Amino acid sequence: MSKDSTQYVFSKSPAFSIFKDNYFISGTTLNETPSKNNSDAKFQFSFKQRLQNKPLIWGSYFYLTYTQKSFWDIYKSSSPFAESNYNPGLQLIKPIYKKDRFIGVLGLSLEHESNGRDSIYSRSWNFVGINYAHFFSDKVLASIKVFVPFELSDNPDLNKYIGYSEAQFSWNIKKNRLILDVTGRKGAEWNTKGSLMTTLSFRPSVKRNLYWSIQWWQGYSESLIDYKQSTSMIRIGFTVKPTFYRFY
Repeated sequence: MSKDSTQYVFSKSPAFSIFKDNYFISGTTLNETPSKNNSDAKFQFSFKQRLQNKPLIWGSYFYLTYTQKSFWDIYKSSSPFAESNYNPGLQLIKPIYKKDRFIGVLGLSLEHESNGRDSIYSRSWNFVGINYAHFFSDKVLASIKVFVPFELSDNPDLNKYIGYSEAQFSWNIKKNRLILDVTGRKGAEWNTKGSLMTTLSFRPSVKRNLYWSIQWWQGYSESLIDYKQSTSMIRIGFTVKPTFYRFY
């Protein structure tokens, strides 16, 4: 997109919109016989609110963001929730241009993530995030985000499992119909701790922003309560996606 078109999108698009993927998926572990004890549903809803229509300093835009991810043991008696993680944040976003073309986004965020519990079950951390997303084409997007954590009293060794950065890759295999997303983290130490999440999403109809998705999670810290536990989960379900020109 051109610089003028990009500025129009940032300023004139709805102030309240999707942030990350919103999904409901269900599945089980890959290396065990499926049962009610190792199968669940996982869902996420995520939104952002632009706080002003005109750019601030250096052509940046200010957003309030919120993402909630929950794990629901729907196959157990009474279907209890195993865990919910809450992630509010404030984010300053600067579009990047080259020769009047939109090529990426630079972001600075202040975020909190916790599971809302107390005592020995409390998990939380705060961090400053610095991220850059680069659009190689209208089909390929890659981004990297660096975490600067603080206040980790509930779980001081959390970064041994999630690391200090996150890399993402998105490939619009068939434009607006078939999308591959890969997200990876590497733990802070020289070992195999970390995680890889791969999602393949298919959109049956271009008239609706609804995708059927299959998601594979391998590694640590899928949920905060069990961040020290490695899991391998495969889940399927549906996803509502943001525009391909995302900035997280």
